[in-house]
Order: sequence, then structure tokens, then C-alpha cells
Amino acid sequence: MLYHSFFTQEEIDQEYNPRFIVENSDELIQSYLTESERVSGEYPNIPRISYGSSAEETLDIFSSEIPASPIHIFFHGGYWHSMSSRDFAFVAEGLLRNGITAVLINYALCPKVTISEIVRQARAAVAWTYRNAMTFGGNPEQITVSGHSAGGHLTGMLLSTKWEKEYGLASDIIKGMLPISGLFDLGAFPFSWLQPKLQLSPELVSANSPLLLKPTSKTPVLLAVGADESLEFHRQSQEYCTFLEKQGVPAKYISVQRKNHFNIIHDFLGDGGNFCRQISEWSC
Repeated sequence: MLYHSFFTQEEIDQEYNPRFIVENSDELIQSYLTESERVSGEYPNIPRISYGSSAEETLDIFSSEIPASPIHIFFHGGYWHSMSSRDFAFVAEGLLRNGITAVLINYALCPKVTISEIVRQARAAVAWTYRNAMTFGGNPEQITVSGHSAGGHLTGMLLSTKWEKEYGLASDIIKGMLPISGLFDLGAFPFSWLQPKLQLSPELVSANSPLLLKPTSKTPVLLAVGADESLEFHRQSQEYCTFLEKQGVPAKYISVQRKNHFNIIHDFLGDGGNFCRQISEWSC
């Protein structure tokens, strides 16, 4: 047995590669790019602000017109080896229409860097956002975070961050977390089609699996998965939810009807849907 109940790479790939399940995946990914171009053109934004020393460590800010507005940080997906923050600019639309400033995080990709380095960059981006919030009209005391797929994993990793020790910040700087179709146990991926890109060792797996790491705060967490996603995506979020509850973290798992791995984040388009409403509630 390679991992969990899987004996072959083919079995693992079938569960963890959403393209095998969603027939129009290319069309949906193209919709990200098309809608992101539209949103970037319609809403004022400041792209590619540096938050770190490498060229990839940048973020894009879509500031709300409301002074001292809540801030929502979003981490893009792409299985840690593809896509960028600009490809997900469409996420800002629903947030802006709800009076929330959107900060979209870019990060270096595997195999140029390890997943541990990506996690470090994610944490540094949150710290930068907190420290610089007032320069772009945001409220540093009203920060929430979400991420899709690999970005959902990064969101989970933030929950185990030693904010006080490593960044000199309060442990509760994040007021709510929304991992969407996230990954919390990386044990399957050394045996998957992704391994040549991710180059995961047992040490990297254990150090970067949120399901194995103790939370450092009681930040409320909503774990969302599309009802049409694979059983493994549901299992990962369900098990992480149970783990968090046992650690005293307010956590909830939801299965979003008629949504798959790719169209679930269309919820951020237009006036925004349930995700934006939940983020607004956390920001009160």
C-alpha cells in the first residue's frame, strides 16, 4: 500500500487530479483568466507589490473605497507548481462589492523552491499585510484568509504559525480562515504524478501537513469542498475539521452543492455568494 487505501499511482492520480473528474476543466480555468482580466480592468488595483526578497514574492491589492476596510487575503491554487495571483484576480470582485479589501498573494513555485519555502512566503505575506494595512486603507485588526486547492493547504499551514515567536505578532491576527478544496495531508503526493515537480521527502511531508500540526490559535475555520469533487478531497477536509475540533478550534465542514473543484470559487464573482458573506461575518 502506497498511501491510505491506495496501492498504485494510477489510483492516487485518479482521486487527486481534478482534471480526471471535471470534463470541462480547461474551459473553467480559462474562465479564471478571462474574468481576472475583466476584474483587473474594472477595479483599481496595485499589482506586484514586493513583500519579500525574491521576484516571485509579490501581492496585488484591490482596495475597498471604505476607509479602514476589512482585509481578505487569498492564496491561489495550482498544486504548488503553476499559476499566479494575477490568474485569480476575479476573486476580488465579490469582496470589493462587500466593502472588503482584497490582497492576492503570489509565491514562488516548485520545483524552483520547496513547499516549506512556499509556506514561509505565505506567512511572510500575511505579516507584511498586517504591518502595512493602513498604507492601503485596510484595517489590520480585521484580516481573514482563504485559499483554493494548494492555496487551501497554505491557509491551513497559517493556523500552525508561531506568530509571536517568529514575527512578533499576536497569535490571533487572522480572524477567520476559509480553505476551499484544501489539502491537509500531503502523504499521497510523493506517490503521484506531481512528485517530479514537488520533490517531496518524508520530512517535507510531515513538516507541511496541517493535519499533523498543532494549531497556535482558535481562529474559526470553514472548510468548503464542492459536492462533485473526489472522495479524497472530501476526506481531507472532513478529517482536518475533526482534528481542529479536537484541538478546540471552531471548525465546520461544508459540501457545496453543484460545485466541482474548479467552479467552486466562482462564488467570489459578481456580488459574491456564501463565501463572501462568511468573510463579512468574520470581519464584523
